Amino acid sequence: MTEIDRIDRRILQELQRDGRLANVELAERIGLSPTATGERLRRLQKDGVITGFGARIAPGTLGLGLLVFVEVSLDKTTPDVFERFAEAVRRAPEVLECHMVAGGFDYLIKTRFGTMSAYRRFLGEGLLSLPGVRETRTYAVMEEVKTDGPLPV
Repeated sequence: MTEIDRIDRRILQELQRDGRLANVELAERIGLSPTATGERLRRLQKDGVITGFGARIAPGTLGLGLLVFVEVSLDKTTPDVFERFAEAVRRAPEVLECHMVAGGFDYLIKTRFGTMSAYRRFLGEGLLSLPGVRETRTYAVMEEVKTDGPLPV
């Protein structure tokens, strides 16, 4: 595991605020030379601390205003069933996130759709046909209170 020092933490804080910062601006904000900043940034990427950069897009502008979370329970909790389900979910473009959880169900899935009928189609034709799915519970989000919060660095 990479040791993250105070300067690395400042780099991570600044990049979480604005991932498009030019190296020179980032260097000024953290108080290092651009060369030293660039070296640290490359190390953080190489070591897998920074996993990528991307644009945050307003889902509604793409017609994907309906956010839905789904609890999934599997019929068996064996390694082969977990692996088959996980592999199928990785191939499903409608699934934005999927997390194996401890508790009363096995997975929590995050999806986005334009309409409830589009979600219903996905549920019936996609999710319920995935390997091992026994039961689902759907939670349509009425209001997004906080999204994309930065990690506390």
